[in-house]
Amino acid sequence: MKRRHLLAAGLGAPLATLAAPAILRAESKYPERIVRLVVPFAPAGPTDIIGRKTAEKMTTLLGQTMIVDNKAGAAGSIGAVEVKNAKPDGYTLLFAPSSTHAINPTAFVHPAYDAVKDFTPISSICVNPLVLVTHPSMPDSVMGLVEEMKKNPAKYSYASSGTGSILHLAGEYFKREVGGMDVVHVPYRGSSPAVNDLMSGQVAWMFETFSTTLQQHRAGKVRILAYAHAKRAAIAPEIPTMSETGVKGYEAYTFNLILGPAGLPQPVVDTLDQASRKLMADPDMIKFLEDIAAVPTTDTSPERTAKFIKDEIAKWAPVIRAAGVKIE
Repeated sequence: MKRRHLLAAGLGAPLATLAAPAILRAESKYPERIVRLVVPFAPAGPTDIIGRKTAEKMTTLLGQTMIVDNKAGAAGSIGAVEVKNAKPDGYTLLFAPSSTHAINPTAFVHPAYDAVKDFTPISSICVNPLVLVTHPSMPDSVMGLVEEMKKNPAKYSYASSGTGSILHLAGEYFKREVGGMDVVHVPYRGSSPAVNDLMSGQVAWMFETFSTTLQQHRAGKVRILAYAHAKRAAIAPEIPTMSETGVKGYEAYTFNLILGPAGLPQPVVDTLDQASRKLMADPDMIKFLEDIAAVPTTDTSPERTAKFIKDEIAKWAPVIRAAGVKIE
């Protein structure tokens, strides 16, 4: 009887007391081998950098190696399809960005997957808010920029990393939220050439990630006008939010989620959920994200992740349709 009582007490203990990685494994018998985290972009970009840090931390928390596997192409669809088609055993996961689970479902004429039905939500890691950045010759405020664009229809252009990218859609969303502007969109093959042309004055403005442009901003090569998030960034608190500059409620960001194929067993989801909660309570992980101006997720739960995906698809769908984006 005494032994049964002790066992019952152990089973009833709060999840927070299960601190040792070995206990996480003993409870579910998962993972027993290497876990593959598919990053649907090439190495060295923001999604890859955050994915590698996540895999490193999760390796310790799970007591089993998690590796990053880059599967780039088709705006993230190649990697997403690989995870969709994987065996639902928890050994192949997707590090999902905004392209695969906010944009592609509407932008693609024939999507290769259903962003909701074909995946099991596991956890949310962070959002990486964009910034509105201009050439230094442009007005030094958001409303000043808007006024300049409206006074000179079709004179100026804005850049993005490609048609249908989050940077393109952030620009279209911005135009809509300020009552429309006649400004030409110039899509590039990636962010680097777009930022280079912004610095040279070939284009007037664009949306980009903070980490990509903050150094150039401080060197005077570009000017960051606003941060597209509800709160200012800790690494540059002097830069106002878009709402503070007059574009109320405007938020635009990339994000990173951990998803599995549809039909992932609940014990596997629970193990990854517990590990993710510990990950996002780790001061080192939080500092890493804040140092690149990403915003750590406070509620990492599968339920919140599922709702987040649906909300993001609904937010961007009208912007994508209004912009006429159709990817074959």
